[in-house]
Amino acid sequence: MPETSAAYAAYLDCSKTETKAFFLAQSLEDLAIVGFLNISEIVRGKLQSGYLGYGGVAEYAGQGYMTDALELLLREAFDPLRLHRLGRTSQPGNTASIALARRCGFGYEGFSPRHLKVGGRWRDHERWAITRETWSARSRSSR
Repeated sequence: MPETSAAYAAYLDCSKTETKAFFLAQSLEDLAIVGFLNISEIVRGKLQSGYLGYGGVAEYAGQGYMTDALELLLREAFDPLRLHRLGRTSQPGNTASIALARRCGFGYEGFSPRHLKVGGRWRDHERWAITRETWSARSRSSR
């Protein structure tokens, strides 16, 4: 989450490519920024996929903002962006992140030891993903 004007400008600059889509989540009540979401490494052609990243602002945790924001992002990913698959990874102990992915229809795909460098150390991660078909079936059943 960009915390300074310079970091926010850099975040926006980084988003200006065809392989990325960045979003900020806001509260409808006061328009406060409650989190961020991004799709990176978008690959077209036969793959039509990308990787999801997200983070919430701690003071707004547990109020449903990130669930609503991720549901909106999935609509964007599978309709206008026409992706087929969206994947993400989470450290096994990040229960809030995993719960959000599950709530929004992501399925567990596996475990990757020493997958990503976080805080200067290689960390284990779980792999989660959702496809257009899974999302579409969930969307129809919730109507």
